[in-house]
Amino acid sequence: MSELLHDLIRLGAARDPGHAALVGGKGAARTYAQLWAEVDAVARGLSGGHLHRGERVAVYLDKRIETVSACFGAAAAGGVFVPLNPLLRARQVGYILRDCNVRVLVTSKDRYAGLAEELGECPDLRAVVLVDGPDGAGRALGEPDVVSWDDLLAAADPARPPHRVIDTDMVAILYTSGSTGMPKGVVLSHRNMVAGARSVSQYLENDADDVILSVLPLSFDAGFSQLTTAFHVGAKVVLMNYLLARDVVRKCAAEGVTGLTCVPPLWIQLSQQDWPAEAAGKMRYFANTGGHMPRPTLDRLRGHFVNARPYLMYGLTEAFRSTFLDPAEVDRRPDSIGKAIPNAEILVVRPDGTPCQPGEQGELVHRGALVSLGYWNDPERTAQRFKPAPGQPEGIVNPELAVFSGDLVRTDEEGFLYFVSRNDEMIKTSGYRVSPTEVEDVIYASGLAGECVALGIPHPVLGQGIVVVATAPEGGGLDPEALLTHCKQQMPQYMVPTVIVPRDAIPRSPNGKMDRKALAAEQADRFKDLPA
Repeated sequence: MSELLHDLIRLGAARDPGHAALVGGKGAARTYAQLWAEVDAVARGLSGGHLHRGERVAVYLDKRIETVSACFGAAAAGGVFVPLNPLLRARQVGYILRDCNVRVLVTSKDRYAGLAEELGECPDLRAVVLVDGPDGAGRALGEPDVVSWDDLLAAADPARPPHRVIDTDMVAILYTSGSTGMPKGVVLSHRNMVAGARSVSQYLENDADDVILSVLPLSFDAGFSQLTTAFHVGAKVVLMNYLLARDVVRKCAAEGVTGLTCVPPLWIQLSQQDWPAEAAGKMRYFANTGGHMPRPTLDRLRGHFVNARPYLMYGLTEAFRSTFLDPAEVDRRPDSIGKAIPNAEILVVRPDGTPCQPGEQGELVHRGALVSLGYWNDPERTAQRFKPAPGQPEGIVNPELAVFSGDLVRTDEEGFLYFVSRNDEMIKTSGYRVSPTEVEDVIYASGLAGECVALGIPHPVLGQGIVVVATAPEGGGLDPEALLTHCKQQMPQYMVPTVIVPRDAIPRSPNGKMDRKALAAEQADRFKDLPA
């Protein structure tokens, strides 16, 4: 049984060495035996270059086989990998490299050239490994120098074993958007990631016959989960740097994809595509993460994937994954985020930590093996979110820490959970608290908009006015007046949007989610000139 992250690949190679593990671009592929040999060589190359235990290895690449080998190789070396979203700009990359004192950077020549100014401000950086050059010169990785991927593999020293680590040691830092604008690094242990792989693969019923399409960024917890979930059961992962929704459809057809996980904005686009039988016929499941799946989108997807089971999921980078809705319950409660995943407990608590009753809104708290080690180099913010789990027996000297999500949820009488809103995204208007999700659901159900985001914007009379930013539906135009009329027919007056703002496209975060913060900043002054 695997206890360390890289063991997922090592054991896969021992179990079925010739089974396909990874497919990249331009025909690149690895069996489990080949992938493990490459991961092991990376680990020994890093160890030979004197990467100390727990030191950070940043990986700034698009999705390719070397990206995966670098991450798992850093783990096998006893280091900590830091996957950087390839959409990040140089300034953001430089901030992360400095923030976690990166020692080794794995990237490409083009990306390296774009980081020239930032790298001059990274004194802890010991080496840069370029996957596409320079040609191997056989230089030692320990020099503060630029070496090629081949140099790294050639530096593998069988006489220098990787550092010993245990499952509670840190293995990754995933950077996620912070409320101040600067990203925060979530520190994950081997135990966190392996427990996540076991749990997710259990409820998705993954096995070695699955073909999982990786379309989410590997810097995103749900994106990296596509790798760990597949490797835990010996399945195949197809890496994809998608450009358009129709490219995803084509890739599913070409590779015989059986499992696909996306965020709602991408699902909205995919639901509007034509899915021929060769693309949809082998789909065994499709899963949603990173936000609420609009009901019309879910219905269209179920029409496309008639043989597939839908999994609606909820997760936190701080705890990997928290809940899923059993597909058998989708028709009864499509708005639910389900119940706790295997090996986790989800609590709903009041501000004083006491449990909420069914129907009562409270904060979602996650406890168990998936709870991360906190935020890198940020004890204050860690103390705010990671606190002793409610309900522990008295007398425990070192109480178990749980993660307090900051998300408002409620349960029904049968214990199924329903997402209400982020605590800081709830709209306070005319004395009422309004969930943006509830407003958005009504708009999606109208069919009069493509994508939409509901925001609470400061208003001199209402406290906050409800601003809805929306795009046109597929094949049509956006009619704000018609949409407002629909809202007035379906909502109480206090929930009706104050204004609907047309937009050609909704901005995205690097992880593909709708960027609410950018839209809120854009609309911040909309009502400032109104009289009080």
